[in-house]
Amino acid sequence: MLLNSISLTHFRSFPKSHFDFDGQTIAISGLNGSGKTNLLEAIYLLASAKSFRADVEEEMIQETQEVGHVKGKLYSHDHEKKEIEIVLTRGQVGGEKVSRKKFYVNGVSKQVTNFVGNLKAVIFGPWDLDLITGSPGLRRRYLDSVLIQTDREYHRALISYEKGLRQRNKLLEDIREKGASRHQLIFWNKLLIKNGNYLTNKREEFLSFLNLFKPFLNWQLSFLSRYDRSSISETRLQQYSQEEVAAGVTLVGPHRDNVEFFLERDDHNIDLSKFSSRGEQRLGVLWLKLSELEFLASSQESRPDRPVLLLDDIFSELDHRHRELVITTIGKQQTFITGADDHLFPNFNSKIQLIRL
Repeated sequence: MLLNSISLTHFRSFPKSHFDFDGQTIAISGLNGSGKTNLLEAIYLLASAKSFRADVEEEMIQETQEVGHVKGKLYSHDHEKKEIEIVLTRGQVGGEKVSRKKFYVNGVSKQVTNFVGNLKAVIFGPWDLDLITGSPGLRRRYLDSVLIQTDREYHRALISYEKGLRQRNKLLEDIREKGASRHQLIFWNKLLIKNGNYLTNKREEFLSFLNLFKPFLNWQLSFLSRYDRSSISETRLQQYSQEEVAAGVTLVGPHRDNVEFFLERDDHNIDLSKFSSRGEQRLGVLWLKLSELEFLASSQESRPDRPVLLLDDIFSELDHRHRELVITTIGKQQTFITGADDHLFPNFNSKIQLIRL
């Protein structure tokens, strides 16, 4: 599905705004602080039900307001139309407790697992360098953000796993502090093993796809990922049973996974996070994002339309040859590009719609 329009109410810097999109490539220009990234955030929110930048998602609601709205109208090449909407709150409206996020498709309330995936999107910005150099938790969240858009069962398993993990950790604390019975762990062990193994298998499938994707053949550069999985099973849980009670947390499972990225050179692999240049790291992120784009486009549950591509001020970060690679990709799907000045946008062969904020 492609995005035909978006309406924002009390979202970030937009009190009430509406944007129609009539081009395959949409360039959004404006000074710093004008709301360019906010607009991309709203689009990505409609795809993933999450912000790519807010640690506390109520930050997306304007400070003096209780409720924010993001509504998008979608269409496909076979003329299917759909309207999707997210309502954001701080947990209370008019003094009454309410859900922090509500999801609607064509005006009908939906569970988040049935909402995500109506629109698919890939976001690429300067902060993505942290996927190479940052913590394992960032990379795990990245894997999840990709896979929930293609696999509703993955999304369901992730929610169930995270809820079960919190309950199991609380029980481990109670065993340590209050002498609670270990027998209660049986239920949570089975739940975590079932859902955790599904997450692990799907993460492995995505990373295998990455390792087969080679967009830089002409440059003789190649990247690969290495999946450092933390397998979960009855045997492993039993192996760490004493340590888990002492720590009060679950020590094995996909919440402990890590992913490492390497540049293949001659007969050895270079760890991108430790031994590569800044330019090589940027190129590694570009490989990762182009791979993600193709993965979402080729997933079995995807419709014929390709994912929407969101590029936030990336041309200032890339050199000429890397910009050229991105430009060749832009025309393949609906693409939103931000920049501080119109003249910073590269020349495209496809029609461009320019929006100035």
